[in-house]
Amino acid sequence: MNGTDIITKARAGDKQAFAQLYLTYKDKLFRYAYFKLGNVQDAQDAVGNCVTEAYTGVALLQNEKAFSAWLFKILYRECCRILTQNSVRSIEQSIEGTEVPADNPIHLAPELEEALAILSPEDRDIVLLSVVSGYKTREIADLLGIKHATVRSKLSRALAKMKTFLE
Repeated sequence: MNGTDIITKARAGDKQAFAQLYLTYKDKLFRYAYFKLGNVQDAQDAVGNCVTEAYTGVALLQNEKAFSAWLFKILYRECCRILTQNSVRSIEQSIEGTEVPADNPIHLAPELEEALAILSPEDRDIVLLSVVSGYKTREIADLLGIKHATVRSKLSRALAKMKTFLE
């Protein structure tokens, strides 16, 4: 059974099909949320809320091929909501001056965390969606509502900036 068939079944209310979709995307969702939010608890909350919203709204999805982008758009909005709710913290503050927790499921070199911290929030989102979540620039453009060419140039500049920082 291919991915589109599973999505079709999930749209029809098949709980097992949706569970299979969750298993397919859960690691990518968590990685993105963790890097966006900076801590395990907020990332788990964001993914949980995202999956709940996706489960209740999957029947309304019109284009099954857009499932992945739709799912990450939900997660992106949820992460933004959590960041707003926790306005005392920002991504820069959570990366700078905070050691990686011992229960950190993603072991990232401190230098790479610092390199990510020098980027603007939008550039960081583009890098994370591309490198961590594996999205293509066109998918990122759709997700963030910006032009494809803009995503390509921002990704290129952000990676070059990180490379220069790391050298």
